[in-house]
Amino acid sequence: MFAVMKTGGKQYKVQAGDTLRVEKLAADAGEKIQFNDVLMLGGDKTVVGSPMVEGAGVQAEVIDQIKGEKLIHYVRRRRKHSSKRTKGHRQQLTLVKITDILASGADKSGVKAAIGAGSVSAAAVAAAKPAKKAAPKKEAAPKAEAKAEAPAGADDLKKLSGVGPALEKKLHDAGVTTFAQIAAWGEAEIAEFDEKLSFKGRIEREGWVEQAKELAKG
Repeated sequence: MFAVMKTGGKQYKVQAGDTLRVEKLAADAGEKIQFNDVLMLGGDKTVVGSPMVEGAGVQAEVIDQIKGEKLIHYVRRRRKHSSKRTKGHRQQLTLVKITDILASGADKSGVKAAIGAGSVSAAAVAAAKPAKKAAPKKEAAPKAEAKAEAPAGADDLKKLSGVGPALEKKLHDAGVTTFAQIAAWGEAEIAEFDEKLSFKGRIEREGWVEQAKELAKG
């Protein structure tokens, strides 16, 4: 049985007993690890992942932390008086021996997952993030002004045709608070309040005086 696994951005075809060098892993020599990114399983039955095979894993033992062969990097700069530079580099690698290939149940094996040495754990990322500043508390919206109270002993002038809260307030401000006052209006008072309230004959059209007389009786 063989498996195609992925680690360090590269893919490897492995089977039990193989020894291979992979990108450096965060593990010590002699430690047992498990590669969980398995792309395909082969053998009696071939299973191809989409993209990974669910529940599959490749277990290995870390033999040693090593360095690869020295790689020479030659740089030449054009139009810089034939400037050139030679750089050398040795890749950090981990030597592992494949011990077992699991077709299923790898997620419950309890073996430490193989993590690249350059990887940062989610816990470390969370610890490095600055604490979120508490959002400033929203100021409570100013309470709506208390509804203006009608003068003591005032009638509900909204019972008159066409009178709403705003118009009732205007009448109160003008000193008109009862039906009896409106019932006593003559032509002069009607003309005066038509002018004050910009009604232009509305008081007569709506029949306020007659309505006020009836309401005053009740």
